[in-house]
Amino acid sequence: MSSTQLDARTRRQAFAELEARTFDLAVIGGGITGAGIARDAAMRGLSVALVEARDYASGTSSRSSKMIHGGLRYLAQGDIALVKEAASERQVLRGIAPHLTRLSPFLIPTTNMAMTAKLRTGLWTFEKLGGVPEAEKHEVIGLAELQRREPLMRTDRLNGAVLYPEFLTDDARLVLANIRSAQGAGAVVINHAAASDLTDDGLVATSSLGDSLGARIRARLVVNAAGAWVDAVRGLEAGEGDTRLSLSRGIHLVLPRERLPINATIIIRAPDKRSIFAVPRGAFTYIGTTDVFHDGADYWPAPTRADIDYLLRATEAALSIDPIGDAEIVSLWSGVRPLIAQPGKKANEVSRKDEIWTSPNGLVSIAGGKLSAYRAMAERVVDLVVERLGRNALPCSTAEVSLPGGSREVRLAGLDPLAAERLAGLYGDEANEILIAGGDVAAEAARAVTHEGAARLEDYWVRRSARAWFDEGAGLAALAPAAEAMGELLGWDDAMKAAELAHCRRINDESRRFLGE
Repeated sequence: MSSTQLDARTRRQAFAELEARTFDLAVIGGGITGAGIARDAAMRGLSVALVEARDYASGTSSRSSKMIHGGLRYLAQGDIALVKEAASERQVLRGIAPHLTRLSPFLIPTTNMAMTAKLRTGLWTFEKLGGVPEAEKHEVIGLAELQRREPLMRTDRLNGAVLYPEFLTDDARLVLANIRSAQGAGAVVINHAAASDLTDDGLVATSSLGDSLGARIRARLVVNAAGAWVDAVRGLEAGEGDTRLSLSRGIHLVLPRERLPINATIIIRAPDKRSIFAVPRGAFTYIGTTDVFHDGADYWPAPTRADIDYLLRATEAALSIDPIGDAEIVSLWSGVRPLIAQPGKKANEVSRKDEIWTSPNGLVSIAGGKLSAYRAMAERVVDLVVERLGRNALPCSTAEVSLPGGSREVRLAGLDPLAAERLAGLYGDEANEILIAGGDVAAEAARAVTHEGAARLEDYWVRRSARAWFDEGAGLAALAPAAEAMGELLGWDDAMKAAELAHCRRINDESRRFLGE
């Protein structure tokens, strides 16, 4: 076993190793799909290289609703196979990453007995498909109990609710855990390294950090798992310029928990009959998501005023609260979903199934799929890779082996409960190492560099710490101490630190440009 320690200071050595070896498999894309594929393939004994153009999870995989859920709504669409896989995978993830699968009650308000009966039938099927333990099966509550549990709910048109357990996660940390596990199994992984060309025997990767690093990577097979950029990578190959993806935009708004003090994840019916979520997380509550077609694969797709108002008005209609002012929004994030194009369908009607395509020259591309089912999706891809390579390989073991941070019970004594919940949720059984190093922003940022591959301030602020979304003032106060800690390790001069700070502040300003402060 290799070390799972991703050290951003060893980029030059990583590029040299990528150049020097010939790999069984090269994976393009360090989101959840690529990370899962690299982990599975390396654990089966294949030699694996993975390159990510920006940072791990910097695209769709850090912009989700942060749920490992079974997709109950897909049951209504008749997509039994998708539901069965996602529902079963929740239990697998709970076993290998308990710190990244926080059990939370989901609450669906009901308006009449017929709706309650229909939901119960759907949930019974869901529980059977997903092997849900007896203690975690759904329950039906009446109006009085609903009012007791969720005093903010407007109940004038309701007759009660159905409660069922689902899991919340930190999506970016889940990706990182898979990347680290892949390296621990022998994969060579590198972020901020874009696949700039496909060659007859592999690909060319070029660093995006201005350090003049790059490598020609020789590989017997290349898998394109670039998410929203799958078509762009396919376009590097002659004759593969058609469009296979349809992109949709989703946004989420974060509010102080005291402003929206809910106890369960509440499923809210929006005016257009879509469901949105209000989700409690520590000191915050977030609401989302929208689902509208988006033109272009943007890293930071700008939310529109209509997106923001859609979420605010739906929340205000469902909960007995004063209108939410823009200045009360702590932060907001937006992202694009890479869906398989289905002309004629609305964005929220497009299937979340994954598809695999192989080009005449042998490039394997995968797109679509759900965060909840990433591990099973990766297993299918690696089965195909093993078959294509004609190799003897070990059986898939990703469902049995714990991810980093998930192998021991977490005990954090003497901490404020919210601080303990945050650290345990981010770091799992490695949280004490943060406390030993000082337990502050500097300790987190230093670890982000030395153990988690963070090469830019944004990497720490957005994806290693989640402070950009779930911290007072969008975590802007953490930027300066984080830049100091990272700069000391990465050799940043004052100008570089200033540029990194300005970059993060620009991200925050841009996300808020439609908010009237």
